[in-house]
Amino acid sequence: MQKSPSEEPHDDHLEVTPPATWAAGVPAVYHAMQYSLSQTSPKRTALTLLNLNQVRGLDCPGCAWPEPEPGHRPVNEYCENGAKHTNDEATSRRITADFFRRYSVDELAQKSDRWLNQQGRLTQPMVKRPGSAHYEPITWSAALDLLAEELQGLDSPDEAVFYTSGRASNEAAFVLQLFARAFGTNNLPDCSNMCHESSGTALNETLGIGKGDVGLRDIYHADLVFTVGQNPGTNHPRMLSALEENKRRGGRIVAVNPLPEAGLARFKNPQRPRGVVGRGVQVADRFLHIKVGGDLALFQALNLLLLEAEDAAPGTVLDRAFIDEHTSGFEEFAAHLRATVSWPKVQEATGLTRAQIEEVRDMVLESRRVIVCWAMGLTQQKHGVPTIREVVNFLLMRGNIGRPGAGVCPVRGHSNVQGDRTMGIWERMPDAFLDALAREFSFEPPREHGLDSVDSIRAMRDGRATFFLGLAGNFVRATPDSEVTEAAMRRCRLTAHISTKLNRSHTVCGETALILPTLGRTERDVQAGGEQFVTVEDSMSQVHASRGVLEPASKHLLSEVAILSRLARRTLGDKVPVRWERFEADYGCIRDHISRVVPGFEDFNTRVARPGGFGLPNPVNEGHFPTPSGKALFSRNDFEMLSAPEGHLILQTLRSHDQWNTVPYTDNDRYRGIHGSRRVVFVNRHDMRELGLEEGARVDLVGVWRDGVERRAEDFRVVGYPTSRGCAAAYYPETNVLVPLDSVADFSNTPTSKGIVVRLEPRAEAGTSQEAAVGKASA
Repeated sequence: MQKSPSEEPHDDHLEVTPPATWAAGVPAVYHAMQYSLSQTSPKRTALTLLNLNQVRGLDCPGCAWPEPEPGHRPVNEYCENGAKHTNDEATSRRITADFFRRYSVDELAQKSDRWLNQQGRLTQPMVKRPGSAHYEPITWSAALDLLAEELQGLDSPDEAVFYTSGRASNEAAFVLQLFARAFGTNNLPDCSNMCHESSGTALNETLGIGKGDVGLRDIYHADLVFTVGQNPGTNHPRMLSALEENKRRGGRIVAVNPLPEAGLARFKNPQRPRGVVGRGVQVADRFLHIKVGGDLALFQALNLLLLEAEDAAPGTVLDRAFIDEHTSGFEEFAAHLRATVSWPKVQEATGLTRAQIEEVRDMVLESRRVIVCWAMGLTQQKHGVPTIREVVNFLLMRGNIGRPGAGVCPVRGHSNVQGDRTMGIWERMPDAFLDALAREFSFEPPREHGLDSVDSIRAMRDGRATFFLGLAGNFVRATPDSEVTEAAMRRCRLTAHISTKLNRSHTVCGETALILPTLGRTERDVQAGGEQFVTVEDSMSQVHASRGVLEPASKHLLSEVAILSRLARRTLGDKVPVRWERFEADYGCIRDHISRVVPGFEDFNTRVARPGGFGLPNPVNEGHFPTPSGKALFSRNDFEMLSAPEGHLILQTLRSHDQWNTVPYTDNDRYRGIHGSRRVVFVNRHDMRELGLEEGARVDLVGVWRDGVERRAEDFRVVGYPTSRGCAAAYYPETNVLVPLDSVADFSNTPTSKGIVVRLEPRAEAGTSQEAAVGKASA
């Protein structure tokens, strides 16, 4: 039986209030400032926030939502969670060697994610040697020698895994992938493998690009915007400002989600008077309260309705000129849809009525320009790739690809996850990129595909990979099947993490373990060539600079680029003709190489110096689809739906509002009415009655999977909540233990965190005294 990792004792302080019906407003400002000032001084808070997302300032290390054009940005171009995330990094708290002498690794492993994060910034390199119970200080020279010697001693380069989080800059990502490939492996897993890999897979196949094709102006001017499987109010709150602008210009919005989210109901923009003293703006004109995993059926039903509308009024619904000139496979797609869509099945899969779907069909018919935005609610389903392909079908039918105010918009959840991929952080980079790398650096990179995140865990579990280096992030807590992942990491001969703050991954050690503390994005980066800046790419393919404004947390910190460049020099010696020392001294040298390797980055240094940076070319917006046929592809997708046996529910994992990625900042989620605890499971009250559960009941969440292994997340409180019938929700990373390593999306290998079959097993010790402490939430 697999259980959730050990943590501090579960609390009994849960209070439940009614869910919020609007997001942001004055409370968002208050909570942002309250958390920021709990971490650092008013002066440092002001310095970070006044420079956050400004033209010559620092890019928010949080989400990847783009900034408005220069000249159109407010002074406070940040959201509540961006302010928290930035000042969480800028904290005045410090971890020194005394901390690691006081706490053993086993003791740290018992602490919660929140406690570990709150200890502050890492300040010097640390090593846990074989057989030792504690980390101890090590010099940078000795730490890098240890890493280089381990790499040089591997039987094959493919025994090494180099993981990247979306917090890494373009420059650091480019240096890491160059080092890994010069070393001889394409084992370059990243956080995108666990979130938007399904998007890239589906879009590459159908449009020939792995990214979206819309910008902020398109959002502003669209007639109709779908937000599907996403919660902008928590995960990318600045998107609400763009949706507000869309509504101001007369646009309409359809929200599709298994849970009602406050930010999609009403938004009070704290930078506008009506957001402070008024009611704000209603965001969603329609809310489709869909079942988990029902999105494929929804878009197939919409597409069938559009075909039938064209049948009834030929030449008035579909954009036949666009279809004929720019697409292939339409007739086969249409025939497949007509033959396979069953309305009883659609209603069963979605939980929606035909009338509700027809209402949205009518909104589509009234709209010339349509955008579909989505996030992990789509990508982390088993059939996430077919679902996104069906979204593309939906847009292609009416020519809503490649023209202003229309298109596909996968909303990335981490600041530079898209840029990392552009820079070559992918285990399956195309030959054209590898050819350019070979020409630029005079070595032959490996061509065999490497390991993604899930396959890396399998390789470490099976002893085929024994070296793990993580560039930022919290790999152990971001990945599925927690017990399997932790056991896999512990089988490694060496694990190392380049980090700003302590997290659980540092407590799950290989035989030897290293913590390599690095500069944060908020900090000034001064190298031999002078003060440096880095660059990032946002969710809409805009590339711009980021400059830190604070003094480093410790004189012992090195930048990510410096750590990787020094490691490459020690490991490779003269094996490849790369002047790593120049990379460390002057990041402009890295950008010069990028300009000759990565398409769209020509004259990189000059263009990124312009206010606001520059946009990468998108062939789709120029009428060109870089697919094998040169046309956009209509796809045929078999109908699929999620189902659970009687007495079970389909669980999705999600973030609380006071959380960024794997790290919760508090135990509250005020938009959902949760205060004082994270170990809650949201269940529809009708399902609660059928399952014989009461409000506040203590249960274990028990995962059901075909391998017969019982995966258990212990001691959760049941909270009645307007989830879709037959569905439930709970916070990650506490529930990652329930996601089987082998339960992955078809084609993309992304963990299926939005589709876990569970049963809720009452705990023997549950009692009325515990339940009495839980406030009753209204439906």
